[in-house]
Amino acid sequence: MEKRYYDLNTYLRSIFNCRVQKISVDAGLTCPNRDGTLSTGGCIYCNPNGSGTGAHQKGLSITDQLLKGKAALEKRYKAKKFLAYFQSYTNTYAPIDILKRLYDEALAVDDVAGLSIGTRPDCVNDAVLNLIETYTRDHLVWLEYGLQSAHDDTLKLINRGHTFDCFKTAVQKTQNRNIRICAHIILGLPNENRRHMMDTAKAISDLGIDGVKIHLLYVIKGTQLESLYQSGAYTCLDQQEYTDLVCDILEILPPQMVIQRLTGDPHPHELAAPLWSMKKSETLTLIRKTLVERNSRQGKYYAH
Repeated sequence: MEKRYYDLNTYLRSIFNCRVQKISVDAGLTCPNRDGTLSTGGCIYCNPNGSGTGAHQKGLSITDQLLKGKAALEKRYKAKKFLAYFQSYTNTYAPIDILKRLYDEALAVDDVAGLSIGTRPDCVNDAVLNLIETYTRDHLVWLEYGLQSAHDDTLKLINRGHTFDCFKTAVQKTQNRNIRICAHIILGLPNENRRHMMDTAKAISDLGIDGVKIHLLYVIKGTQLESLYQSGAYTCLDQQEYTDLVCDILEILPPQMVIQRLTGDPHPHELAAPLWSMKKSETLTLIRKTLVERNSRQGKYYAH
């Protein structure tokens, strides 16, 4: 079935002319929303692993993690090149010399052609951006900012610890440095309806951002969100609601924006709800089918 959106695989093939895969890396960093700088509880949906693999706690170095990931992805996808994806916690939240050592180690591994660095918009400054910019001369570099929502009331409710203006400022400081910018947004946040989510999509479409990851809010065991869910104060989106929202959002995003993700990958043993979120392939098929049925595609209603 035709993909009616500009997916990451297509984008990467256009640059490297081969299959490229991201390898998740746990660098052992933390987050100002957990270490007491802003809070100790983190965002209400985040588990103690910071949405990561926990590989650092198992004693695996960045090199070890990348070599293990390479072996698996070469076998599964016949991948030839790789991006080191610094995923767990906040991967610009450390002194510059430590960040440089971590990024250098990743890029020293054979066939690692670039970096994808997950972080928060309140955890970048000129020194960090200057360092990251140095890698763009020879490598593809993405900086992935967790936004989640463009609504400050929601950001406060989910305990993000930053505002939408903070995100806009970080984006503006990052632009014109040859660093690709990806925004993370979440659908189904507490107290948000379709209008809120469409407003968030419109907001990122207006900022000249290069890519987006669209996530479903799913409930992880042991989080504050699980308490809300168990009490009946929070209800998850169903699969059809989510599918329709994703298609609505794709239609208003710029056609050249790289769609890095259309749903999440919950760990089965951590998931409390909704159970349909484990059916990733089914959800992606539904999204593609819905776009075909609508005779629609990414950017159809994008307003320049």
